[in-house]
Amino acid sequence: MPIHLPETTRSSSDALTPRQIVAELDKYVVGQPAAKRAVAIALRNRLRRRKLVPELADEVAPKNILMIGPTGVGKTEIARRLARLAQSPFVKVEASKFTEVGYVGRDVESMVRDLVELAVDMVREERREEVRSKARQNAEERVLDLLLPPARPVTGEATGVAPEGATRERMREQLRAGRLDSRVVEIDVRERTLQSFEIVTGSAVEGIDLNLKDMLPGLFQGRAKKRRVKVPEAIEALTQEEEQKLIDMESVARTAVERVEQSGIIFVDEIDKIAGREGGHGPDVSREGVQRDILPIVEGTTVNTKHGMVRTDHILFIAAGAFHVSKPSDLIPELQGRFPIRVELEALGRDEFVRILTEPRSALVKQYTALMATEGVQLAFTDGAIGRIADYATLVNERTENIGARRLHTVMEKLLDEVSFEGPDLAEKAVVIDEAYVDRMLASIVKNDDLSRYIL
Repeated sequence: MPIHLPETTRSSSDALTPRQIVAELDKYVVGQPAAKRAVAIALRNRLRRRKLVPELADEVAPKNILMIGPTGVGKTEIARRLARLAQSPFVKVEASKFTEVGYVGRDVESMVRDLVELAVDMVREERREEVRSKARQNAEERVLDLLLPPARPVTGEATGVAPEGATRERMREQLRAGRLDSRVVEIDVRERTLQSFEIVTGSAVEGIDLNLKDMLPGLFQGRAKKRRVKVPEAIEALTQEEEQKLIDMESVARTAVERVEQSGIIFVDEIDKIAGREGGHGPDVSREGVQRDILPIVEGTTVNTKHGMVRTDHILFIAAGAFHVSKPSDLIPELQGRFPIRVELEALGRDEFVRILTEPRSALVKQYTALMATEGVQLAFTDGAIGRIADYATLVNERTENIGARRLHTVMEKLLDEVSFEGPDLAEKAVVIDEAYVDRMLASIVKNDDLSRYIL
């Protein structure tokens, strides 16, 4: 029988003030204080809204954010880290992938459907953790039934404690101690008879609301097949099967929809690519038409998903774009008005690159040091070497296209190309990366503009 669990899960971010949220983001993203401040206020406002009376809470709409800045300065990373911090359903979409209604391509409502699917996975995993101990107990009982089939009832007078009960307890102790791991049991495994299928139509696949699994359950359940496996594998397979029985999927769907409506975050990247008005050449499928399709989603509408109707009134939308060619005023006025908070992210320079290489928890220098340590190679970067890496990355960004912090990935790969290739075979496992090493690996490439364009 399904276990009905609480419908809501309290986020650990509820106790964080905006200042603390910014401090958490500082651990992963360097600089951009204005953008961090804006998202911290937006996240805190959600907590404030939950404390209002329902009538007023329904009227308080989220203040959507438009991030303006060149590529590689941290727009996507700020939104992703914010969602992880808030434990909120988060999905990142590219505005340029959507097409106007009536054309073949992705429908703008698919961003909400994707968010709901992700929320369902999140809630299902939480419920699975909560029922795992009970599911494992049930799986143990089923394995014990296989190892020690229940004895037939014996007619006559009862003589104290049933001997099969004591035997079963001894078997349980041996099972938990791992002394039965080498035993083989036979279990039923349900296999899919149909691996995959595809529907080709004139519209997007996500627009098809037919749930074939409900219409043809026998087609997708597959047939039960006997398999002989060892006890640990049997317990794992049966535990997963018991988890599915204990989880109430209707409750999961309701909780996921509620979580999407109240705390979902959709990050719309490359919104500048659809900025523009209709000119003398007729409507553009991937510009104003897409803007008009996105508008009701951002304003607040109801989207039909296979898990139920989802209202988008209180989903937080964070849009981002470089706006090199176009500008925010090129968006249609209605859409501009739905992004009242605009923050401009600053381009990264030499000082920011030095901090990016060393300060964040997942800094590039720490990543490469840990990677090479798996093969016994001890990398050590001097302060001078880190400064030179930042100098070269800044110089290449100035001479060629400015791709921000992503340039550091290219520079670091080229810098450590020799060590990464020769690492397993090196006799001397301690490698010091100093200024001379950086100059030897990068100077000739950086000096040649043509090589820089193709290599860095």
